[in-house]
Amino acid sequence: MLGPVNYTIWFGVFLVELFSLLCLLRKGALSKHFTLVLYLCACLATDIGGYSIIKTSGYNSNAYFYFYFYSQSLLTICLFFVLMSLYSQVFSEMGVGKHIRAGAMLLLAATAGISLHMVAASADRFVTLFVTELGQNLYFVAVLLTYLLWGAMAKLRENRVRLLQLVLSMGVYVSLSAGSYAMVNLYPNHEFWRYYFPITEMCLPVSWAYAFMKVSDDARMGTARLLAPTR
Repeated sequence: MLGPVNYTIWFGVFLVELFSLLCLLRKGALSKHFTLVLYLCACLATDIGGYSIIKTSGYNSNAYFYFYFYSQSLLTICLFFVLMSLYSQVFSEMGVGKHIRAGAMLLLAATAGISLHMVAASADRFVTLFVTELGQNLYFVAVLLTYLLWGAMAKLRENRVRLLQLVLSMGVYVSLSAGSYAMVNLYPNHEFWRYYFPITEMCLPVSWAYAFMKVSDDARMGTARLLAPTR
């Protein structure tokens, strides 16, 4: 059963995501940052759907169990596309957007194929295990890609402050998520996860809202303030 604290955290996450979405729309992010808007919309839909199932079927029901894992897998895929859009913006001046999108689809397909191979022997829980494995593998791939992107930004002397903020917040979030997947495998039934996962879900909406409210689109920063110059 979920207590008042759980519902308070859930409601807080919902409000933060809604506030972040409104900030992005107010700043005209729909065209340039469509994947961010899509991800926040998917988060809100997941929150509403999960709450509805909990109220009708219960937190420990099979309906919520399947809904949670399928929806989390969908959110992870949306987050993967957010990361690819950040790649496109960083390398926009090189005109390699099509190549990045093609590479992203191939990488997504390869990750799904590896996940499928890893759970192929578990016929009794094939679908559930595949969804879980796919989400876990995508988070670890996202960690690698995010830090590769940050390295590329440092090499290219990228100085767009808002873009730096978006990439850094992505790095923090995917690192926390990937690490938590590993810890869940060690301590799967710990009550701590009921509070940890909803709280970490606030990281991206809060940082995105700050980036669009406090940082103008044309703001620039010398990368020397963040990293030592390459020798």
